[in-house]
Amino acid sequence: MKSQKLGRGLGALLSEIEEAYENEVYQKDSIIEIPLKDIRPNPFQPRKYFDENSLQELGESIKNDGLLQPIVVTEDVDGYILIAGERRLRASKIAKLKTIRAIILNSDEQRMRQFALIENIQRDELNSIELAHAYGELIKLHNITQDELSSKIHKSRTHITNTIRLLQLSQKTQKALIEKKITTGHAKVLVGLDEKQQQLIVDSVVGQKLSVREVEATIKSIKNGKTEPSHEVKISFDFKNAKEKLSALGFKIKNSGKSLTIEFDNENHISDFLNYFSK
Repeated sequence: MKSQKLGRGLGALLSEIEEAYENEVYQKDSIIEIPLKDIRPNPFQPRKYFDENSLQELGESIKNDGLLQPIVVTEDVDGYILIAGERRLRASKIAKLKTIRAIILNSDEQRMRQFALIENIQRDELNSIELAHAYGELIKLHNITQDELSSKIHKSRTHITNTIRLLQLSQKTQKALIEKKITTGHAKVLVGLDEKQQQLIVDSVVGQKLSVREVEATIKSIKNGKTEPSHEVKISFDFKNAKEKLSALGFKIKNSGKSLTIEFDNENHISDFLNYFSK
């Protein structure tokens, strides 16, 4: 019964921010302009990584078209604490605005933590690692199962389970995922490998642009006792500079994977080629 009660509490929280935004349509006086300098960030913000280019674009949009949706704050003794809308707040600072439209809600620390988690999950603004931490924290805060969380936030249990499992990855692999050097698909199949094996695969993905299927083949090879990638993995080298130089000399060049092919029109062409490299 305890989990069920807390589950209902989570359901109420899920709708509270939405209700605040909906009420702005009918209660324009509930939205105020407050100085940006008076707003402190939410200390429980689960999102740690913000794409600078994306923030610049949002800042330009806010500067040109205005803020379409206000942020949500709670009053503090010396100003306000942000509850929801960190991207909008950061982008407004980039746009060098002095004030921002905001809705004020009453909130304690626990509710601030939950609002930050829920808003970011609903807006799909977290990377996979931040999302994994957010799911884990909601489960802990409400003492509910992954199945119960699944029904509350309308995400499949499999998605929640697989996302939380990403926290088993090494810190270096998690960093590569956050920085988008590998995809979530790559990361999921790396769970269960030791740190050295993960690094080997991550380096291969970055250097050779391996697909998830190719990574799966490589992992199968490793688990079968081999240290080298399986024959199913295609390795490609970057021949761009070599092709440009040889083409400039009049040679016909083709490349595929690890091979670079030079076509000659006649034996004189071969002599020209050999003379070039004998200089």
